[in-house]
Amino acid sequence: GIELGSHRNNHAYRVVTRHRFPIFTEDWSADEELLLIDGLRQFGMGNWKDAAEHVGSRTKEECEQHYMEVYVGSDTWPLPDMNRTFENKFAKMTDGSRGKHSTPNKLKILSSQPSNHEIVGYMPGRLEFETEYENEAEQVVKDMVIHDDDSIEERELKQIVLRIYNNKLDRRLYRKRFIFDRGLLEYRKNQSIEKKRPKDERDLLNKIKVFARMQTREDFEEFSTGLLNEHTLRQRIAQLQEWRRNGITTIADGSQYEVEKSQRLSRRASTLRDSAHLLERLHKIVSTRAARDSEIDESPTLGSQKHTPRKPANASEIECADGAELLLDSEKELCSRLRIFPRPYLMAKEAILAEHARTGGFKRKQVQDLVKIDLSKAYELYDFFVKSGWIKTHGQP
Repeated sequence: GIELGSHRNNHAYRVVTRHRFPIFTEDWSADEELLLIDGLRQFGMGNWKDAAEHVGSRTKEECEQHYMEVYVGSDTWPLPDMNRTFENKFAKMTDGSRGKHSTPNKLKILSSQPSNHEIVGYMPGRLEFETEYENEAEQVVKDMVIHDDDSIEERELKQIVLRIYNNKLDRRLYRKRFIFDRGLLEYRKNQSIEKKRPKDERDLLNKIKVFARMQTREDFEEFSTGLLNEHTLRQRIAQLQEWRRNGITTIADGSQYEVEKSQRLSRRASTLRDSAHLLERLHKIVSTRAARDSEIDESPTLGSQKHTPRKPANASEIECADGAELLLDSEKELCSRLRIFPRPYLMAKEAILAEHARTGGFKRKQVQDLVKIDLSKAYELYDFFVKSGWIKTHGQP
């Protein structure tokens, strides 16, 4: 930089703002005074946090203390003492404000706007909603004018309209008071409390919410608490009755019973899931084998070659297969002859008997559509069930 007189370009320096001089106290500059007043005007009286951020070089405690001492506690209230003079040319910098700049931060969105609340459309700074109850109520009276020369009928009509409007305002105010009194604006808090409750308690509370408008807050809380206690007692009584039916006479045995019951239910659910997966796999196996058998049966053969029937399955294979204990001896023999394992056979049997129970009888050629296996095997199954007396042929009395 330029060196003039005794000034050298390596000398220490600090930037002096335009309004650095004090006007009310020695440690507050004119810039800070203006920013404080402007911040309180924008963010509201008492909002010291946002006002301090607007000043930029003071804490909220310093802003509050300075305003109370200089403005509120002034002998010339509501104005501060405008006749004070100071020997210092610049305001003294405190340790907290040293090194900070006095430029205001960017303006924040006012807290009364709907986007700043967890309930969409609610403006907390104004205690109003963006869309109020009976939102169009003001449309009827907004252009109403009462003139001195109005007739009696016109005045009475306008008074009726005003009474209707006041009734709408009363209903609007009642609903807003209900919302504020019951704490319904604390949506996240209410949701977290509700999620911690069991499902049966949540269902019970949802059913009795209709009675909240007919009772005070304390009465409704007492009413809901009593119902929840009754619900808990009924569950406990039913549990004790179940213990008694199972021969349990002590609390320790009952606790052990509940543990084992939950384990049984867990195993049963796991078994059902495994059974569903197994059934799905069996369906795939049956359909795959049926498609393969139909391709073999329908494939052309040379006239000189004779079709050699497949040998029946080994009886030991059928006996050891899953589900064999559910079959009769005649059914095991049928499965061995048709080379069908017990589980696919039981599924085919279930399908055929269910269709017979539904229709009362069906034709022989329809059985293949039910079990999705080779036609000859389907016919043999049909004939076997008819011979066993489990189903009737179509038209048979």
